[in-house]
Amino acid sequence: MADLKQAYRTIVAEHFPEEMTIQLGEARLVYRKRTWRIEDEGTEVVRGLRYGENPGQEAALYELVNGNLALGGCRYIEPGQGLVSALDESMLLQFGKHPGKINLTDIDAGLNILKHLMDRPAAAVMKHNNPSGVARGGSAGDAVRRAFMADRLAAMGGCVVVNRAVDREAAEFLKEHFVEVVAAPAYEAGCVDLLAANKNLRIVEIPRIDRLAEYAEARFLDFKSLIDGGVVVQQSAVSRIRTAADFLPAEAKSKGEVIGCARKPAAGELDDLVFGWCIELGVTSNSVLFVKDGVTVAIGTGEQDRVGCAEIAVQKAYTKHADRICFERHRKPYNELLLEVDKGVRDAAEKAAIDTETAAAKGGLAGSRMVSDGFFPFRDGVDVGIRQGVTAIAQPGGSIRDREVIEACNEAKPPVAMVFTGQRAFKH
Repeated sequence: MADLKQAYRTIVAEHFPEEMTIQLGEARLVYRKRTWRIEDEGTEVVRGLRYGENPGQEAALYELVNGNLALGGCRYIEPGQGLVSALDESMLLQFGKHPGKINLTDIDAGLNILKHLMDRPAAAVMKHNNPSGVARGGSAGDAVRRAFMADRLAAMGGCVVVNRAVDREAAEFLKEHFVEVVAAPAYEAGCVDLLAANKNLRIVEIPRIDRLAEYAEARFLDFKSLIDGGVVVQQSAVSRIRTAADFLPAEAKSKGEVIGCARKPAAGELDDLVFGWCIELGVTSNSVLFVKDGVTVAIGTGEQDRVGCAEIAVQKAYTKHADRICFERHRKPYNELLLEVDKGVRDAAEKAAIDTETAAAKGGLAGSRMVSDGFFPFRDGVDVGIRQGVTAIAQPGGSIRDREVIEACNEAKPPVAMVFTGQRAFKH
């Protein structure tokens, strides 16, 4: 039988050209393929990506190196501003397992979220280009710990992206948990040595992360290839929400009457709603997420119906909350504890205590804020959050049933605050 694990260790020979040119009208954009000098079985060789989304798929990384594009009054991002595409050997402090496509797109997806959160230390833990947890903190270490523990199960084997230099607290925490990639603008003395104890870990330094806020309003070309060889091209999205002052009142006009939300969000709620919206911009649609005190509680991604997405996020919150309690109390996953109880080798009272505590906290959702990337077509989606004790909601608005959604917030006991973003944040 073939060694199935070998496929994941093999660097695929790829045949993409060293240079790629895209011409849009009279404008020419020139891209250069990114490769690195590495040691492969004792021999120095030049290689690009390990493979694409799956072993066996050829893939290449290209950096924009020449050309300027301006269309319809919009000037797109110019050469010389590379982040992930500009990675050279000096920035790959430890190659670990040679990076593949998903490792680098996870870093990019994390940067796409953190570019809106540069005012404070923040970290995003990415899995398959979606966040498992995002958090602000008093320091890099605090942010990393909070983001990782927001969903410890999904974070395992993830990509940790930090917007500040990795400090000793962060390095010591990550040393004790399995992750595939760590990316940051810098590393404090001794931190790389701590992290390098995991020989397979990719340790990445991207100095331009300290200028990441500049990318929040920069437009880039977003391509989607079709199975027939065609391409859809669009502008990248830019958020209209920068501060709490950018939110719109939740109002709906019905039969000549304007109905508004009875309660306005408090300062702490607004801070969380802005934070949650910044994360929503980087989550696959349909998505609904819950945040509390600068950390994600649960993230529902990629669902076909919005109420279903909210329900899945709630289910995840309960599961992850129970696991976190179990891990912190017994240093083992909740599922492992459950198996031991089923086998009769552990007291069922320990599981019951965790379940009771999780239910009382509503999976950590009590007192949280709810954010949706699209409007609620019915009130059932917000009712899911209201039943779990959310205190404030942010959503685009614009549904023909906005009045029903606002009434759901006003009927809640106590009333739930709601604001509109005036902008959808779909990402596919």
